[in-house]
Amino acid sequence: MAKKTAPPSKNPLIWKFIATYIILMGLSLLLLGLESVKEILDINGIYTRMIIYLSALILKPFGIVQSISGSVINLKGIALNVLFGCNGLEAFLIYSVAILSFPATKQKKLIGITAGFVIIQIINVLRIAGLGLIGFYFKQYFHYFHIYIAQGMMIAVALVLFLFWLNYAQQE
Repeated sequence: MAKKTAPPSKNPLIWKFIATYIILMGLSLLLLGLESVKEILDINGIYTRMIIYLSALILKPFGIVQSISGSVINLKGIALNVLFGCNGLEAFLIYSVAILSFPATKQKKLIGITAGFVIIQIINVLRIAGLGLIGFYFKQYFHYFHIYIAQGMMIAVALVLFLFWLNYAQQE
């Protein structure tokens, strides 16, 4: 006889996952935003400078980078100010907190978070460099690409990576 399972809305494991996710995400965002924490270790600032540096490195061969400063890449004719939400940290938090909230071995979580970090950063740096090229060569379309494609792209990447990780985490 087939084993009956509870519908998703009555499964306590799903509610545990959701509650853990909300708590961990709230704590992560709180720690990133607290000025007292930023004075000790500004994770968002460090993260942003790393992304800016790597994105500018990709754009250098095109001869359009004029300078980088803080969260800004100054290109000929446009400046990209890469802030939280654009720097990829938010997408990584969404992804890593989902992994931490899901019941799996510590090794699978570590592998998932490490691989996800690398993949998300590579895609994000290419996304920012792509926006820089669009801003330089097709300035009239920059707003549309930035708002309608690039912003949601990283959240979608985080979701797809999490779905791949779920498949990996459930393998014996």
